[in-house]
Amino acid sequence: MIDIVYEDNHLLVVIKPPMMPVQEDASKDIDLLNTLKNFIKERDRKPGNVYLGLVHRLDRPVGGLMVFAKTSKAASRLSKMISEHDFKKIYLACILDRGIEDKGHLEDHLIKDPKTNTVKVADHGKLAILDYEVLARKEDLALVKVYLKTGRPHQIRVQFSASGHPLYGDHRYNDRVKKDEDLALWSYELGFTHPVTKAPLVFKSLPIKKRPFTYFKEVLYE
Repeated sequence: MIDIVYEDNHLLVVIKPPMMPVQEDASKDIDLLNTLKNFIKERDRKPGNVYLGLVHRLDRPVGGLMVFAKTSKAASRLSKMISEHDFKKIYLACILDRGIEDKGHLEDHLIKDPKTNTVKVADHGKLAILDYEVLARKEDLALVKVYLKTGRPHQIRVQFSASGHPLYGDHRYNDRVKKDEDLALWSYELGFTHPVTKAPLVFKSLPIKKRPFTYFKEVLYE
């Protein structure tokens, strides 16, 4: 069962489980979009297809908040907010510390290799911007809050890796990762204007209580 945080006639806000793909891919694993459509169809006894607009994505290993549009009007307006940077997205991540500054700004150009589904920093490509602040440090890890300014594929993972502070458990961009580690990246907060009522909305969700986030339990859970 997917945790539903908020729902009305226009929006559906849920917590995506880590390792569940957002939509159907080559793996044919159970995906979030179809799971939610099937749930709504059965719950509301809808005879036809259920509309659910996908307006943003999370990488498969990432868990946390996602918003879906239940009408095409809401989908169009939410997509516009995101493209115009009027949609707040904040993440929590555990990174290799290596003396990272308490606050910082990362700005890079990223290019994607579709053959390998990897992204790298380059002299050209799509502009990627984020700000961050360190919330706590423990041994060789730092817990950071990430303020995403652009929504590029793998952006947070690639930018921190390129800066010398790869994410814990990142099997794609961290050469020190261990086999049993899971990616420590969580969609923590979403903030936006309701696409129909125009009311300000803010949603927050703490990471699942497992390592390495539990290393920082005094900050996150107490």
